[in-house]
Amino acid sequence: MNAALSPPKLFVRTVALRDLTGSLVRHLPAGSPLAWLTGDEGIVGWGRAARLDLGGAPAGAEPTDTTRFTEAARWLDCLREHAEVEDGVGLPGTGLVAFGTFTFAPTSPGSSLAVPRVLLGRRGGRTWLTTVADEPGAHPPELLHPAPEPRPVGPVSWSGGSLSRERWASAVADTVARIRAGGLDKAVLARDALADADAPIDVRTLLERLRLRFPSCFTFSVDGMVGATPELLLRREGDQLTSLVLAGTRPRGQDPDEDRRLGEELLASAKDVDEHRMAVDSLRTALEPLTEELDVPDRPRLLELANVQHLATPVRARLSPGVSALEAVAALHPTAAVGGTPTPVAMRLIEEVEGMDRGGYAGPVGWLDGAGNAEWGIALRSARVDGARARLFAGCGIVSRSEPHAELAETESKFRVMREALTD
Repeated sequence: MNAALSPPKLFVRTVALRDLTGSLVRHLPAGSPLAWLTGDEGIVGWGRAARLDLGGAPAGAEPTDTTRFTEAARWLDCLREHAEVEDGVGLPGTGLVAFGTFTFAPTSPGSSLAVPRVLLGRRGGRTWLTTVADEPGAHPPELLHPAPEPRPVGPVSWSGGSLSRERWASAVADTVARIRAGGLDKAVLARDALADADAPIDVRTLLERLRLRFPSCFTFSVDGMVGATPELLLRREGDQLTSLVLAGTRPRGQDPDEDRRLGEELLASAKDVDEHRMAVDSLRTALEPLTEELDVPDRPRLLELANVQHLATPVRARLSPGVSALEAVAALHPTAAVGGTPTPVAMRLIEEVEGMDRGGYAGPVGWLDGAGNAEWGIALRSARVDGARARLFAGCGIVSRSEPHAELAETESKFRVMREALTD
């Protein structure tokens, strides 16, 4: 990889705000906004104070290669050393903040970190403004006039992605056969779909629709990756780390009785419980070397979202001294929930049969600040937005009991998140 590891000198100032109400999204200008939102809280940013773009690792690199994470960590450490920070709020997400997205596969280009010129944040009833300048005292005035209203997306035409429905179902069947033959335990296969609008898509419209419909998810926009993910890869505050494992899915029911039946079916499903156990074991194995304490519940619970319900296991840990958020991200990615088990075998199979480059889909997306705090999710229920085109992604875990048409139906259910954001 080639990365410019000489970031500029930055002057960062965070101040408290008193009267900022309503959605943070309404202050974002059009263009390429940065956002990480949970309901009414979170952070949004715009402008470019510093940016790191990373190319892919050479062909033939190990599927678990972490070079892009270590180079990003070096760049961020250098940025911190050269920044002068005046933080009058002192919460996670204040001071120097970088948004980031990392590709699923190490050989894919497109991983990046970006420090915005202006950032707005809200947490626990407190709101703040961060500005980043190149010279002392050069913080721009008149920052918080409401931006022009987001544009509607307009008519959208849909087309198939890299593989047809039939070819993708066939790939699932072939994968099941390989799993039953003993080559691996699980592989997560994804597919894509394309949406073309008549004019460039206003990402702010998608953000507002997603955060309102999925207030418990993490609604994000980083370098063209836009979505609402339920999956928290990690949250770090001080030395405390939390994570949420999701694997095993059912749709929501049309009425309370059907909804309850589907939830009970999911909890009792040997196929889904086994898939979930693999994801939990993967996370435990990755975190144990980095932590002094690790609490992993024995049984999953149901997590109910607007369109689907998942088996979920919340995990808590205390990090060992000196372990950074990006070091933990590198250790956790790819989880079994988005890659498979064993990881190297599953990653090679994905590259072989999916027929596409995932880019940032199913990769880590989120933010980290100069104090070491961070929130990183997995870029699921998402799309890559480029001008008037959106490329949607959805995937599911394939195990020995998987049935191709059921897995195809699951991807269609997961596509709904971004389909509805583009067409509502």
